[in-house]
Amino acid sequence: MPTFHELGLKEPLLRAVDSLGFTVPTPVQEAVIPFAMKSERDLVALAQTGTGKTAAFGLPLLNKIDTSSRQAVTQGLILCPTRELCLQVAQDLTNYAQFIPNCKIVAVYGGARIDLQLKQLRDGAHVIVATPGRLIDILERRGVSLDSLSNLVLDEADEMLNMGFKEAIDTILESVPDEKSVWLFSATMSKEIRNIASNYMTDAQEMKLVGTNESNVNIEHVYYTCRADDRYAVLKRVVDATPGIFGLIFCRTKAETKDIAEQMMRDGYNADALHGDLTQDDRDRVMNLFRERTLELLVATDVAARGIDVSDISHVIHYGLPDDNEVYTHRSGRTGRAGKQGKSIVIVSTKFESRIREVERITKSQFQKLNIPSGKEVCEAQLLNIIHNIHTAEVHDNAIEPYLPQIYAELNELSKEDLIKRFASVEFNRFLVYYKNAPDLNYYSKPRTGRGTEERGFAINGTTERRGSGANFTRLFANIGGMDGVTPADFIKKVSADVGIPSSSFGDIAIKRTYMHFDIANDDAAKVKTSMSSWLINNRKVRVDNADSKENEDRRSFGGSTGGYEKKSSYDRTSNPRNGSGGYKGRDGGGQRSRGPEVDKFLKPRDNNSRPRR
Repeated sequence: MPTFHELGLKEPLLRAVDSLGFTVPTPVQEAVIPFAMKSERDLVALAQTGTGKTAAFGLPLLNKIDTSSRQAVTQGLILCPTRELCLQVAQDLTNYAQFIPNCKIVAVYGGARIDLQLKQLRDGAHVIVATPGRLIDILERRGVSLDSLSNLVLDEADEMLNMGFKEAIDTILESVPDEKSVWLFSATMSKEIRNIASNYMTDAQEMKLVGTNESNVNIEHVYYTCRADDRYAVLKRVVDATPGIFGLIFCRTKAETKDIAEQMMRDGYNADALHGDLTQDDRDRVMNLFRERTLELLVATDVAARGIDVSDISHVIHYGLPDDNEVYTHRSGRTGRAGKQGKSIVIVSTKFESRIREVERITKSQFQKLNIPSGKEVCEAQLLNIIHNIHTAEVHDNAIEPYLPQIYAELNELSKEDLIKRFASVEFNRFLVYYKNAPDLNYYSKPRTGRGTEERGFAINGTTERRGSGANFTRLFANIGGMDGVTPADFIKKVSADVGIPSSSFGDIAIKRTYMHFDIANDDAAKVKTSMSSWLINNRKVRVDNADSKENEDRRSFGGSTGGYEKKSSYDRTSNPRNGSGGYKGRDGGGQRSRGPEVDKFLKPRDNNSRPRR
C-alpha cells in the first residue's frame, strides 16, 4: 500500500499531510488522487460517507492551483449540500493548504451575511466552497467570476439532488467554462446522477470505491425491538447502559428531533438538537459544543447531520429506520472511522423489524438482535464505570494536599471496605433507586402487564420488586378518570402532597374515561384510600376500592375494554438519576409532555365528549 509521499503531491501538501498525522491513504484517496492529478478527464466516484473523500478531491485540487498571480483567481469550485459540510470542507482545505503561500479559500453559504462573503470574494479566492443556493445569489449579483475555473467538484451530489438543488446545479454547470474537469462524488448512482454525468460531463471515468452501499467493517450493527410507544424508554435504557457514550441519535423528522432532544435534556442527559430550523449561530454553537465533547449526545436529522466530521463518535443510534435504506449507510458511517471501532444501534418497533433484513442485504452487514438492558444490567454498567473512573482519576497532589487533614479526620473511622462502598454509592445510588422497579421493555408475543402477565423486575437486598401488580403493590380502583381532567403526573402530585409519600410509592397508572386503576405500595395503600375517599370532584364523592373487589371485577385489567378511551398510560415513577426529576412520560417514559397545571387543577370538570389528555 503506497504512502502519501508516493502519490506525487507537491512538497507543501506533503508537509501538511504529515502535520495532520496522515500516513497511509484510504482506498478512495489511493484511487482518486493519482488519477485526478494526472488526468483532465471528468470523474464519477461512488463512495460512502467516512471514506476520506474530502482529502481525495481536496489534495489534487490544491495540487493544481496556481497561486503565483498577485490577484487570486478562482480556479476551483466545490459544491456541498449543507452549510455544515461547506464549512467542514473549507476548514479541511485550509488545513491542507497551510504551507501553500497566499492560497485563499472562501466558504459561501446561506444563513450568514452575504455582504461579508461578497467582500471576501472581491479580495480574491483561489477555491470557493459553496452551497448551491448561496452561490446562485452571488452569481446573480455578479459577485464572482468563474471564467478561469478549471475544476468543479460536486460533493454529496446525491444529497444535493435529494434536497431539491437540481435546478441550481443545472444553472451553475451551465454558467461555468466548458474547459474544466468535473469531479462528482456520490454514495449512489441514481438516475439523476447519471443525467448530470451525461449532460455535463465528457468521457467520465467511473470509480466504485469500497462498495457503494457496503458498511464499514469497523462498525458493529445491533438492534432492539420494542413496542412503538416504548421507544423513548428503550433509548434512555440503552444510553444509561453505555457509560461514556459519545454519539449521534438520528430521527426522521425535525419535529421528532426537537421533541426527543427536549425530552432528553429535561431528563438530565447532556444532549442537544441539530435540525434545519436552527439559526446559523445556534447550529454553530451546538456543533462547537459537540466537537469539544461538551455534549455527549447530538440528536439530528439526516440532512442536518451532513458535514458532521467529528472524530471518535462511539455510537450512532437510529431512532427508527430511515425511509431510504441507503441512508442507513450514511448514518452509521459517522462512527467507526480512522480504523477505530464503532457501534450502530437501531431501535425499531416490532412492526418494522422485517426491514432489518432489507438493510442487511443492501449494506452487506450482519445485524445482531440484542435484549434491551434490564435495570440490573444498567446499574451494573454504571457501577463498574464509576469504579473505573475512580481507579483512573488524575490526582492533583498539590491542590488537594491542604485539605487532606480534614478529609482524613472525617473518614478516619471508616474501614477501607466502607470507603470503597461509600465512594461508589455517591453516584450509584441514583441509578439504583431509579431502576429499582425497572420494567422489562423487551417485546414478547404474550401480553405484558395488565394483560395477564407481570413484567420482570430484579433482586435488590434479596427482594424481587415487580412493576404493576407485584407482591409489593396493591392495585386500587377510583371512580375518577379522563373526563375529570386527571393526568398521571397531577394525580401523583396531588396524592403525594395530601398523604406525604414519595413518587416511588406509585406503580402503574391507567386512566380511562370515567375511572382509573393505579398501583400503590402496600404500606401506603390504606392511607391513600382514606385520603382520596374525602375528595369531592365535580360534585360527587370519590370512591376508592381494591381493584380485585367483586364490584370492580369487570374493570380490574389495565387493558380492559370498558370505560371509553383505552390508550394505556403509565408513569416513570422514580426521579430520573441524571437530574432528580420525575414526571409523566407516557408509556415510553417520555413520549408525552405534562400539561403542568397546579396539583388541584385536574379536579376541574371537562367536556364529557372530549378525549382525555394523557
